[in-house]
Amino acid sequence: MLKYNITGFSDEIDPDIIKQFEHLNKLGIEYFEPRGISGTNISDLTVAEAHELKATMDKYGIKASSIGSPIGKIGINDPFEPHLEKLAHTIEIAKILGTKYIRIFSFFIPKGEHPSDYREDVMRRMKAMADLAEKEGVMLLHENEKDIYGDIASRCLDVVTTVNSPALRCVFDPANFVQCGQVTYPEAFDMLRSYIEYMHIKDALEDCSVVPAGHGAGHVPELVQALFDMNYSGFFSLEPHLGAFEGLAELEVGDEMLSLDKSDSSKFTLAYNELMKIINSVK
Repeated sequence: MLKYNITGFSDEIDPDIIKQFEHLNKLGIEYFEPRGISGTNISDLTVAEAHELKATMDKYGIKASSIGSPIGKIGINDPFEPHLEKLAHTIEIAKILGTKYIRIFSFFIPKGEHPSDYREDVMRRMKAMADLAEKEGVMLLHENEKDIYGDIASRCLDVVTTVNSPALRCVFDPANFVQCGQVTYPEAFDMLRSYIEYMHIKDALEDCSVVPAGHGAGHVPELVQALFDMNYSGFFSLEPHLGAFEGLAELEVGDEMLSLDKSDSSKFTLAYNELMKIINSVK
């Protein structure tokens, strides 16, 4: 019997947290990956607001799978100490919400420059963050993302093996790899399989446009099959990106998605239905 949990970035349903939870209840999804909370980024909530959110989660029977934080999504030349303090605050929020996972990134590299020129600084910062996470008993999940150091599989592997911490593992995002020209399966998967702790379900065409899972070049069906073959029992997190949503401008470097129609519950439902088709087809 397959064991897994469905979760997702429900701020793509609606900015309002109540509407997010109502729709998750309708779909029978018991988890969410908190990112935008009624117009505020999850890492910017106060402690009191985090407790209020937890009370609302309990009311609707929703649990947090991972904190969808923006940690590490700053320039490699930007000040680090304030960002490390923000991570400490985000860890506090994670504990309040009852999750051990925090999604992070490995810093934007200046446009036109080579990531290898900044490797030492990236590793120093990533190790400092992993050391803090290990001390606090949480796990950082590095997401492959366009324009950061760990955008392609070889550099994602470099990050996790160099830092070499039990508190640092990988989020595997097929669409982001496609948008970086990386073959997701079997190339990236085989490289990272020992470190994959969490899956983002997002697919993309070779022209970089995002499509529902299984309709792009991300090899999502093959990835899901391979994960189950290795007894993966973790989260599949829906990150549809099929429309624009509140807070998008702060998350994306480019403006390609900002011109899309507004994201809503129907687009989230479409993403969910396509994922379930794939899961139900797995042998």
